[in-house]
Amino acid sequence: MRRQRKAKIVATLGPASSDEPTIRRLFENGVDVFRLNFSHGTHDEHRARYDILRRLEKELGRPIGVLQDLQGPKLRIGQLEGGQARIERGDPFRLDLDKAMGTARRAPLLHPEIFAGLQAGTPILLDDGKLRLEVVDCGPDYADTVVVTGGILSDRKGVNVPGVVMPLSPLTQKDRKDLAFGLELGVDWVALSFVQRPEDVAEARRLIAGRAAVMAKIEKPAALNCLHELVELSDALMVARGDLGVELDPEDVPGRQKEIIRACRLAGKPVVVATQMLDSMVSSPAPTRAEASDVATAIYDGADAVMLSAESAAGHYPAEAVSMMSRIIERTERDSSYRPIIAALHPEPEATAADAISAAAAQVAQTISAAAIVTYTTSGSTAIRAARERPVSPILTLTAELSTARRLAILWGSHCVHTKDVQSFAEMVKKACRTAVKENFAARGDKLVITAGVPFGTPGSTNILRIAWVDV
Repeated sequence: MRRQRKAKIVATLGPASSDEPTIRRLFENGVDVFRLNFSHGTHDEHRARYDILRRLEKELGRPIGVLQDLQGPKLRIGQLEGGQARIERGDPFRLDLDKAMGTARRAPLLHPEIFAGLQAGTPILLDDGKLRLEVVDCGPDYADTVVVTGGILSDRKGVNVPGVVMPLSPLTQKDRKDLAFGLELGVDWVALSFVQRPEDVAEARRLIAGRAAVMAKIEKPAALNCLHELVELSDALMVARGDLGVELDPEDVPGRQKEIIRACRLAGKPVVVATQMLDSMVSSPAPTRAEASDVATAIYDGADAVMLSAESAAGHYPAEAVSMMSRIIERTERDSSYRPIIAALHPEPEATAADAISAAAAQVAQTISAAAIVTYTTSGSTAIRAARERPVSPILTLTAELSTARRLAILWGSHCVHTKDVQSFAEMVKKACRTAVKENFAARGDKLVITAGVPFGTPGSTNILRIAWVDV
């Protein structure tokens, strides 16, 4: 089940991909991590999908990562008379806490937290930015606005307030219940929606308590103001371009995407690019050329993974979308300009033995044309350091911790194998060679670069680099 590419694929499960044959096909076509979107579906539906994944993992002998994506606070207007109303440019429009049905001149907005962050001149976006208001006057329970961009406003449409940090936790009561369920289930990653500040990630980390890795979704402009703190506190980041693209001008999103990827690469943290990557494949068997270019751009930038949302969860061609994304990644990584672009951003190793060993391993592997870099890891830090170097050689990661193998399924260039720990140098070399052959990374006579830490099984103790010739 070796993938012929370095970047990974995350795919969302949903109504179009809930049965075992479809999920198996998605995995065989290239999915490395499966996303359970808790904005939709019941706990029983998510449990059934999770159980299928673990059966497949056991049958196929390849660790599968599972990402729980929490919904976060969803800010929406209330109901309108007749279900919708037309609001016209230049007209006054009021938002307030009154539960009465809305009209063409007002609507209920039952989120007092929003009013606390408003001031005159603040823009308010409705329905994914299709409608735009500007605050003229406001108080703790109302906002009088003028319509800047009019149109049809329907019940329960979303509300975005760009540039305003809301006094809201990213974890609602629903999220807390979903999180407890997901941790009991055994998810490997938890994605946090609506992250605005470092305290949001710290709150989630306290609740998760090491039972899963934490992925902060960057979908609020406020998060970009503390990006480096969020990178430091999180185990990974997601460039969630859906909501981010609503609150930022469209022309700003590409540059911000590159900024986030760069920050993660320099810190050695995995980063996922998500939302509408192959959106036309929800209803079409082929993507647009622009979508193919979008996926390729993320790969050229060095993203660890790219993600499918509606394409795999609700589309007509879920397996075809995965296959297409895999083909685009493979073709991009074979392009002659790929390595120079990737190498242009090369993080300086930290002044530690572990970073020095990892940097040396990448250089040695390239110099001797090694078939693979083999990393022994307990916590995953050795593999993450190896991937941070973006080496030419593939990374074969061996770990005795199944939870580590599953979490590393999202890591660039890393092929994870769950195996027993080693007790000696001789056993380390022998197992590395045998596994490299078994997993189709090497053949007799090939060279391997092996990194590990002594004492064996001690997290974060990478201090050995060994060159070995495959003789099995």
